Amino acid sequence: MPDITKPILEVKNLRTSFFTDDGEVKAVRDVSFDLYEGETLGIVGESGCGKSVTVMSILGLVQRLGKITGGQVLFRGKDLTKIPADELRHVRGRDIAMIFQDPLSSLNPVLSVGYQIDEAMYAHDVIKHDDIRARGVDLLEEVRVPDASRRIKDYPHQFSGGMRQRAMIAMGLSNKPKVLIADEPTTALDVTVQAQILELLRDLNQNTGTSIILITHNLGVVAGLCQRVIVMYAGEIVEEGTAEQIFENPQHPYTWSLLRSMPRVDTSRRERLKSIEGLPPDLIAPPPGCKFNPRCPFRIEQCFSDDPTLETVGDDDRHIAKCWVRMKRAYAEMGAATLTDTRPGAASGVRPPKTLVEKLEDSREIEPDTEAVGDLRGS
Repeated sequence: MPDITKPILEVKNLRTSFFTDDGEVKAVRDVSFDLYEGETLGIVGESGCGKSVTVMSILGLVQRLGKITGGQVLFRGKDLTKIPADELRHVRGRDIAMIFQDPLSSLNPVLSVGYQIDEAMYAHDVIKHDDIRARGVDLLEEVRVPDASRRIKDYPHQFSGGMRQRAMIAMGLSNKPKVLIADEPTTALDVTVQAQILELLRDLNQNTGTSIILITHNLGVVAGLCQRVIVMYAGEIVEEGTAEQIFENPQHPYTWSLLRSMPRVDTSRRERLKSIEGLPPDLIAPPPGCKFNPRCPFRIEQCFSDDPTLETVGDDDRHIAKCWVRMKRAYAEMGAATLTDTRPGAASGVRPPKTLVEKLEDSREIEPDTEAVGDLRGS
């Protein structure tokens, strides 16, 4: 069980932007969370919500045009955003390791898998040089690569997708890190291999006590692996809680909508999945107020003007949400239990103010709801 009294990693008000010709893209906005020793933490959300940029910021791997503009990343009390690049390189790969999303593009095609695993150990001097070769074979065996002593000499193209992902996990574990970040580790893998990779990560967490941050858009993966879940939207955290709280009692309409868009075994085959209308906002010029209001069926007038803050939900301070209309109110006042129309404002009957619609019509970033605009003009 994770020790919730000892955060090994603390992210405080992290802000990361990309400075483009069109303007500043605020990809991560005031993100704060703790990772505890021995914990598996899931970060979920749609593509473009800021999940990967958040963990890249932790490791100092933000791509060109990107820059951390504020906040702290404390690892064992040391701010990783302030230390020199050479010192950060010693932390990255040794104390905090990462499994990247696409192992085929992350592995060097002209070097053997064994060479690349050994190289990670030579770079940090955590493992004695005389023990490195044998540890490489042991690592491949640990991640369940058959005939590891022979396969360690193979090249990435000789490994299947699942085996390449296992090799990336072996590389990440080579220096016995305290934190392992897995960015979409099951992408493009069939469901059988996905299950094997998740079982492997679970065993590693339980057997070695390594803290894991799992980045994914697959809520099913999170349900089977994580103790705590963070839901991100438009570069910020909109809900956080234990896995039980998020799946059994979601309070943010976005989290609720994500869960309704998943296939379930306890529903009729003829019942259609409930998609989330619209698209995530342009982060160069996000909408005023709550960033989910252009897509939310439960929005109220306040959502268009005031940006909510993260607040405790109920009696448990581990469950927080960033919303003016939490699902408890939506169930009580807006018929959320039987809602089939997921269009923006469908449950509350609230449409954007006319002044805001006119402003959005003139904006390059956000396309207005043409039906709503037509109704407002006719009124």
